[in-house]
Amino acid sequence: METIIMALTIDPRSAHAPQVQTILTKYGCIITTRLGLHEANKNSCSEKGLIILHIHSNIDEVKEFENELLDVEGVKVKYMTL
Repeated sequence: METIIMALTIDPRSAHAPQVQTILTKYGCIITTRLGLHEANKNSCSEKGLIILHIHSNIDEVKEFENELLDVEGVKVKYMTL
């Protein structure tokens, strides 16, 4: 098992977040930590979202996960193995 930190951006967030959430749920058992960030204030909410994941899995499953995320329009993914 590898320990991996993955970051993904979603833009526009409001249009593609539901599809990304479905994929995150599918791979939920390998995600040990999830942090979602976007700029928000009283008057507006950013359309660009950032999600940081701590993943514990083998590299083949991580690549499968990455490919499913990349199939979603507006999503970019980067990860590193520790």
